[in-house]
Amino acid sequence: MATLKTLCFRVATFPDCPSNVTNYTNTRNSNWKPPQAAVKPSLHLPMRSFELKNRTSPEDIKCLRLITAIKTPYLPDGRFDLEAYDDLVNVQIGQGVEGVIVGGTTGEGQLMSWEEHIMLIAHTVNCFGGKIKVIGNTGSNSTREAIHATEQGFAVGMHAALHINPYYGKTSLDGMVAHFQSVLSMGPTIIYNVPSRTGQDIPPHVIQTLAESANLAGVKECVGNDRIKQYTDNEIVVWSGNDDQCHDARWGYGATGVISVASNLVPGLMRELMFGGVNPTLNSKLLPLIDWIFHMPNPIGLNTALAQLGVVRPVFRLPFVPLPVEKRIEFANIVKAIGREHFVGSKDVEVLDDEDFFLVSRY
Repeated sequence: MATLKTLCFRVATFPDCPSNVTNYTNTRNSNWKPPQAAVKPSLHLPMRSFELKNRTSPEDIKCLRLITAIKTPYLPDGRFDLEAYDDLVNVQIGQGVEGVIVGGTTGEGQLMSWEEHIMLIAHTVNCFGGKIKVIGNTGSNSTREAIHATEQGFAVGMHAALHINPYYGKTSLDGMVAHFQSVLSMGPTIIYNVPSRTGQDIPPHVIQTLAESANLAGVKECVGNDRIKQYTDNEIVVWSGNDDQCHDARWGYGATGVISVASNLVPGLMRELMFGGVNPTLNSKLLPLIDWIFHMPNPIGLNTALAQLGVVRPVFRLPFVPLPVEKRIEFANIVKAIGREHFVGSKDVEVLDDEDFFLVSRY
């Protein structure tokens, strides 16, 4: 079978500046000095009255049971495919999903420039903000970047922010608290704990400290259901971050709901799982799909699945690459077992060949 082909697209270059551009000489008086502005740490610009009026309350976020970490589709040159994105979000709304995480891990925010990131949040708000809650992933391991991105996200109308703890370089627990407190003042916030990606757990006593802020909407927790129970026992809102545990988290451990990857594919079934009461039969039916999705690090499985369903183009921004052909065949069989009618899209599931995929390294 042919090897995966890699397409490298170069960013368009601009022509050199005309040689006849005038060079202006600084003619200001040599004694002139710029005005000195007072530096105020952690200063956020005051919001205008209409912004305050339209701001979402943390209580409006706390009640959401099904939030999809939405996929970002691409065109063959690696740019966003907004038409496919809009279709996917519309399906989520039609199937009863209540919120979307934009530019999260699943949406490959780590592969976006901040300009792309904020644009996609703004686009989602403008197109769908009246029908679904838009939660922008504006977290960063840099507090400065997290503050700046969150200010921009709320400025373009997102309803809440998702914030991860500083990863890779990590920090002390006191530094973690200071980092989160720097962004909590801006608006409704969900804290995201996923030690497998960050390399550092957010312990419960840190969340207890942060819960003193009225803007803490809750926690997306990936450590497990025992940790979820610790929060719900203390009346802290928590969403399961693990699709395979979310049924039990919701009905046995007090979780408000789930922030889901699988709902990209089967939003109606995930809604039934979160709203329909205890349903071990449905949960067991979905577990093979969920296990398949997470066979490789997310979003590799999801991207492969959506491409085979014809919902998105088979384009991957590197370093992500599609699952191997034997796993692609396995997905087609899973779709048939669950029922094609439960999945997004209208085309028959297809087993794509290696040469059908585009891998984009520059975009």
